[in-house]
Amino acid sequence: MKGQRHIQSLLLMCVATFLSLHTSEGQQLTEETCTVQLLVPGLKGEPGEKGPKGAPGRPGRVGPVGEIGQPGLKGQKGIMGHYGKVGPSGMKGTKGDMGDPGPRGPDGEPGIPCECSPIRKMIGEMDIIVAQLFSELKFIKKALPSPAAVAGIKETDSKVYLLVKEEKRYSDAERYCQTRGGHLAMPKDEGANTALAGYITQAGLNRVYIGIHDLDMEGVFTYVDSSPMSTFSKWRKGEPNNAYDDEDCAEMVASGEWTDVACHPTMYFVCEFDKDPV
Repeated sequence: MKGQRHIQSLLLMCVATFLSLHTSEGQQLTEETCTVQLLVPGLKGEPGEKGPKGAPGRPGRVGPVGEIGQPGLKGQKGIMGHYGKVGPSGMKGTKGDMGDPGPRGPDGEPGIPCECSPIRKMIGEMDIIVAQLFSELKFIKKALPSPAAVAGIKETDSKVYLLVKEEKRYSDAERYCQTRGGHLAMPKDEGANTALAGYITQAGLNRVYIGIHDLDMEGVFTYVDSSPMSTFSKWRKGEPNNAYDDEDCAEMVASGEWTDVACHPTMYFVCEFDKDPV
């Protein structure tokens, strides 16, 4: 249909041109033939060869997210794997403390009578010395987990004192002594105070914590075993003074005098233990 309309248009144009030339200025024109060339499509040609592959087109839009699928079934438990290699042996532990002595065995058969009184007396004295040494050894092993931190041991008739050269706060020092069966040193008479002062001087120290405080009631000093200070004291002149309202513990200086001090600084201290009767 489109081709026919095109031919009709060409014919109309030809007729219109002819009429305009025939009537122009009253002149007679010779008849001219209007030739129209019709273009008829030829036969369909043979299909050509396949052209090269074109460039990929632009990506299309992202499609909507699909629905979540149903969870799959749980798989079967796998077989047990191989055992791993045996790790290295740990470090050898420290040797434990010596156990307590066992019960006394039954008495032996009586010996042959003889004049052995001097020998028996000497053996008896040696037994006492051995028992004392054993008691001291037991105490040392119990109270000295770190011998390098101890300046030595001082003994009186009823007490054993241990000067610890390891700086601690007052509460930590008392806890250290308690875990070993004692308390911070509590000089309750002149003899004990003098022994402690000499101990401090021999160790080359100037001051140590001792077991006296007024933590329970301000101004009322007691020993750490809660016993009152009613018969003996060795306060330096002007002490205790509770300087800065922060001195609730006590120290002993090398002269044997006491001063009240704050409880939070760290310093060396002396532990006190009751001496086991032999």
